Amino acid sequence: MAQATPGLLIAKGKSDISILPKMANRHGLVAGATGTGKTVTLRVLAEQFSKIGVPIFMADIKGDLSGIPFPGGENPKVVERVQKLGLKGFNFEGCPAVFWDVFGEQGHPVRTTISEMGPLLLSRILLLNEIQSGVLTIIFKIADDNGLLLLDLKDLKTMAQYVGDNAEQFKTQYGNISAASVGAIQRNLLTIEEQGGGKFFGEPALNLQDFMQTDKAGKGIINILTADKLMQSPRLYATFLLWMLSDLFEQLPEVGDPQKPNLIFFFDEAHLLFDDAPKALVDKIEQVVRLIRSKGVGVYFVTQNPLDLPDTVLGQLGNRVQHALRAFTPKDQKAVKAAAETFRANPKLNVVKAITELEVGEALVSVLDEKGSPTIVERAFICPPHSRLSPLTSDERAQSIRGSVLYGHYEKTVDRESAYEKLKTRAEQKAAESSQEEIQKRKAAEPKSQTEQLLGAAVKSAAHAIGSQLGRQIIRGVLGSIFGGGRKS
Repeated sequence: MAQATPGLLIAKGKSDISILPKMANRHGLVAGATGTGKTVTLRVLAEQFSKIGVPIFMADIKGDLSGIPFPGGENPKVVERVQKLGLKGFNFEGCPAVFWDVFGEQGHPVRTTISEMGPLLLSRILLLNEIQSGVLTIIFKIADDNGLLLLDLKDLKTMAQYVGDNAEQFKTQYGNISAASVGAIQRNLLTIEEQGGGKFFGEPALNLQDFMQTDKAGKGIINILTADKLMQSPRLYATFLLWMLSDLFEQLPEVGDPQKPNLIFFFDEAHLLFDDAPKALVDKIEQVVRLIRSKGVGVYFVTQNPLDLPDTVLGQLGNRVQHALRAFTPKDQKAVKAAAETFRANPKLNVVKAITELEVGEALVSVLDEKGSPTIVERAFICPPHSRLSPLTSDERAQSIRGSVLYGHYEKTVDRESAYEKLKTRAEQKAAESSQEEIQKRKAAEPKSQTEQLLGAAVKSAAHAIGSQLGRQIIRGVLGSIFGGGRKS
């Protein structure tokens, strides 16, 4: 039976191993110890998907993916691998790429708003416990109910202070609001701000549709997130990528099983996502991974060991590339055995033994066939990349960023009227009103001056005199009319 779309060659063993595009959104795993070739495998997969018009998102943690826009061939080991595998018609070429950076230093700035991130993911970034997370959720709810936009960190800081100062007012409707919890939220917001996280929250917020583009030749754009600095805050990195996945899941329409994915999302250092993650968050991740497939998005987790991922997630990863693992300790040996058991057995291959013997660039590979079943695991060499392995120079990167069609849009910050501005205005108005009332009270309570007292006395005396004179005139007039009326001239 002929394939509707040609397979994407990723490795060669005793036979060619290809990923079927229509099975690529069934997710995948790239695992292996440091230095075994995971990053090159990541690059090769991205190049192959880009070639058939599938956009890619990937994080560049060590700075060694930036050469993707340029043709390779500069590395003798790559040339040697081409010859060793007998790859006919192999040519070196680059892929269209767009660079992004949360800090806006080595790519287009990437931002989202506090509201879009939501209290669940934000609680993880802020290292909040269950009670503190509950208070953060209340803060979000009060902001929503009062039409107060939470866009950046200063909005959330001001909102937290407002809720804390008025906790008694909100207690009946929203529940107890602990001053200690509000304080913990404020302290952790300050920490995130000091780490540069404040640049991540704001506008213009990232439009994820900008990730899902092709170039004039129909190649999928490879979106590269510069993450070497971001990785200094690993929890922020992991939560940021999870937010992106969640947002894609919320925004994209159902497409079922397309002939090729709408987007491939590589999640490097995936173990960071699950380290100390609360059950509610793990459940959310499992749900997103399970359901985002129907949105045409394939998620490929990249990590050192398959056991870094929960079974509920690992069981959904159909396309697998396992590089070498080390077995120096009993714990390592147990991990190797467990990794071997995740593959469909090959009676001609001792998988446990092979995992510890693999060369750099060699891997155990299993992909999904046309029926969606995993193929038996095979030992194979990953195909060499077509693009340049050496990273871009500063000038090359700057030129690439300025040449992007997105240049100038995300570079301009926007600061709309939101919770910070509105609460600040309210506070100023309240302060002004209180000040005016205080002035009036002071005036009323102040003793009158001597001049005012004398003037007051004079006015009273004059009024008394006028009143007395007028009274006498009226009396005289009345009496005169009574007695004078009968007087004869």
